[in-house]
Amino acid sequence: MIINKLDSIEFRLKELHDFTWLKKYGTAFWVVDETGSGCICIGMEDAERKYFCKIAGVNTVEAEVSPEESVKILKEAVHLYYDLAHPNLTKIIEEYDYNQFYVVVFEWADGECLFDHWNFETYQRDIGIKSPKEKFKELPVSKKLKAIEVLNSFLQNVNQKGYVAVDFYDGSIMYDFSTDVTTICDIDLFKKAPVINDKGVDWFGTKRLKAPEEYIEGCAIDEQTNIFILGALIFEFFGRFSDEEIHQRYCNNQFIPCTLPNWQLSEESYQVATKAVSLNKSERYLTFAEFWYEWKAANSNF
Repeated sequence: MIINKLDSIEFRLKELHDFTWLKKYGTAFWVVDETGSGCICIGMEDAERKYFCKIAGVNTVEAEVSPEESVKILKEAVHLYYDLAHPNLTKIIEEYDYNQFYVVVFEWADGECLFDHWNFETYQRDIGIKSPKEKFKELPVSKKLKAIEVLNSFLQNVNQKGYVAVDFYDGSIMYDFSTDVTTICDIDLFKKAPVINDKGVDWFGTKRLKAPEEYIEGCAIDEQTNIFILGALIFEFFGRFSDEEIHQRYCNNQFIPCTLPNWQLSEESYQVATKAVSLNKSERYLTFAEFWYEWKAANSNF
């Protein structure tokens, strides 16, 4: 591990690199270096605006792929941000090769990631600091329902354009607590339908939220899979889980809903969310339209 520095920002990489070429975007003010993607994300700011710079091929400390593979993945992902354009999806300003790197510069979106794993050690050291996830769960029900509306709209857009959301989770979502704006910030692994799980249990995504077919090689990953993911996120936002219950998801490769007494909304909405995350795919909603109709009806009082 080697400490790199740009302006006043320090970050850890496996190698020393010169990032002064980013100075054309101003001054560095923010960084995320603990990524498995092999990309480093740096916030830059000039007199007029802020930029989110995602740089592949950097060989991060937590990298799960080679620098060459990280470049390939990011290059293949760029078109997704154009094809799946949505009011709540981050927008690309420019993208280009630079030496061995591949760089994508996004418009800056204010907000906090709802699964900011790179800050977990900080929260453990100082229990007085609330994570974005904790702050989000404490929001009024009406605000969280509005965020769910954004996620549903985005995922319907993905489906209508012939794509499937892959590795979509709370780490892909940012929330601005000052404006109540929800932003989707990472869709790099989304795929054009039809999609088949060719990795078995190693299919992309967190075990906290994955659907059963995301563990089984040869299974279709489709609209019903994405409905499951949205349902699991809804349980994350409106349900209470013990640490042991969450741990069991990793041990058993299976998402289990919270019990009704640990559910914040009505019993009717609980039944809708439970159907969305049915382990048996044939028992789930067939379409987002069907799911959303029943979800809205179950929450009509808000």
